[in-house]
Amino acid sequence: MIIATSGHIDHGKTVLVKALTGVDTDRLPEEKKRGISIDLGYAYSPLDGEEVLGFVDVPGHERFVRNMLAGVTGIDYALLVVAADDGPMPQTEEHLAILDLLGLTKGAIALTKIDRVDPDRVAEVGELMELLLDSTALEGAPIFPVSGVTGDGVPALRAHLQTVAREFANDEAGGQFRLAIDRRFTVPGAGLVVTGTVFSGRVAVDDRLIVSPSGLAARVRGIHAQNQESGFGQVGQRCALNIAGPDLSKDHVHRGDWIVAAPVHAPTKRLDARIRLLRSEPRPLKHWTPVHLHLGAVDVSARVAVLGDRQIAPGESALVQLVLDQPIGALRDDRLILRDQSATRTMAGGRVLDPFAPARGRARPERLENIAAMEIDDPADSLGRLLDLSPNGVDLSRFTVTRNLGPDEAAVLFDHVPMARVGRAGEETGIAPPRWGALAEEALAALARFHEKSPDRFGPAENALRLSFEKPPPPVLFGELIAALATEGRLVSANKQLRLPGHQAVMADKDKQLWARVEPALVAGGLQPPAVHDLAADLGVAPDPLFGFLRRAAAQGLVVHIGKNRFLPPAAVRELGEIAESLALTAEDGMITAAAFRGESGIGRNLAIEILEHFDQAGLTRRIGDARRILKTAEEIFGGPV
Repeated sequence: MIIATSGHIDHGKTVLVKALTGVDTDRLPEEKKRGISIDLGYAYSPLDGEEVLGFVDVPGHERFVRNMLAGVTGIDYALLVVAADDGPMPQTEEHLAILDLLGLTKGAIALTKIDRVDPDRVAEVGELMELLLDSTALEGAPIFPVSGVTGDGVPALRAHLQTVAREFANDEAGGQFRLAIDRRFTVPGAGLVVTGTVFSGRVAVDDRLIVSPSGLAARVRGIHAQNQESGFGQVGQRCALNIAGPDLSKDHVHRGDWIVAAPVHAPTKRLDARIRLLRSEPRPLKHWTPVHLHLGAVDVSARVAVLGDRQIAPGESALVQLVLDQPIGALRDDRLILRDQSATRTMAGGRVLDPFAPARGRARPERLENIAAMEIDDPADSLGRLLDLSPNGVDLSRFTVTRNLGPDEAAVLFDHVPMARVGRAGEETGIAPPRWGALAEEALAALARFHEKSPDRFGPAENALRLSFEKPPPPVLFGELIAALATEGRLVSANKQLRLPGHQAVMADKDKQLWARVEPALVAGGLQPPAVHDLAADLGVAPDPLFGFLRRAAAQGLVVHIGKNRFLPPAAVRELGEIAESLALTAEDGMITAAAFRGESGIGRNLAIEILEHFDQAGLTRRIGDARRILKTAEEIFGGPV
């Protein structure tokens, strides 16, 4: 468990932490000289067994609120320190407001310096604090009178913290690993070390991580969790990670960066969030107000785009989009604080709802409905509502990242929520079953209309059918729909053309006569039938009319147009596709080259290149440099044997 102190300057936070742990957290020479905390300090206290309490001692001076904020985000427990002689002071109230805006519901109040006042004063300040806590997230928090000098009350506070910590020890380390970096330094003989609070997940030695937002790769060489050498670290701990990477150095890592598991490295410059403006603010927060955004350990300039009304009244909450000057790491439910442009006043705070907010249409009614769905805390209910609102489906990979779900968590959730899941693993889209069914019926109806209008053609190209929809679905989604309908036998897909199973293109009598001569000549050519001008010479016909006829035959699915002037029988194209598949299966890297394809197929160089380019367009292959990778089977693309 991680505990953060907070409170006004010189109210005894550092002395109290030393009384609880034996550690003086003021480490900087300037702190020692001036007797005040300037930056974050850290201390640890072992519990019975293997658990360790971690303390973050934050500065209390108003000039160092930025440093204070880097220390309190992501903590488990707040210890608000108030001197019994002074009572609540300005930074007491600001720090309490920050804890409230961060939604910290678990905490306690330490009334320090009780050795300087009489019991009546202690009781009076205790009552003042109860009033101050009223209607905040820490309402009802226990109050402990203590003296860091004499030790009075310290054992009771320590026992309370240990009891609470044992409850936290049972929490599971769910989600992908994320650590908010608040310090980085080099250790002679070891190299680069980053420290911070673990927000989620678990890390082990030799894990491969990403420094975000820079994207630099890092390997974990060693771990100190709660100030003890360990083989792993997890949520609820402060960790120091000794990391190494080809491009890593102290200059490449900064306070405010994250070190995360690769799946949740997703830098963003736009966040949709719900924020609450402090009741003490002198005026409403207007649209496009410049602010300082604090999230994790980062402090970044941003603008507040108010969604809906153009301003937020003091004490009110509203949906906003935060437009940042530079990318940061953020996920749903990350807590944030907004301070004014000069960074002298805390104004508002809240939580992230969508870390991947769109730049356009951010305040449209349909977008606001989506944000409301994202605000639902239960992942299953939230996903179900998003499915209802999303005619083109929900990107399940993005939903997983946004919510920081681990692989097992995501698998259980997606199996539980009724939806059609389409796409490759890791790139799936979820569709509400009624919407999926409606898309299928619309596609089949559009195909039937095409056949009625053009009975002499095989059918439309896939994209032409998609564009015939009143509201065309995205190409990837439509491709998955067509593949599913083909698998179910509800349509036939061949060479990127579609038809209903019972449809046969009707050829004009004149064309039938010519086809009776053309087909045997093409089949006789095997995998390399003659080009149009050679075929025309063989048949004793003019090239131009023959070319027009072959294009009509291609529209009927009788031939496949390859390159500029060659037409192949579908069976030949499918056989060439199977040759490409076979080559990829036997290649060590799974790639095929034009030379290998030409050699295996026995066709000419120019035709081999034209065939491979056709495969790229059809979706059988993808060109990568001078080679190609197989994406689907030849049967999936060109259909099975007739």
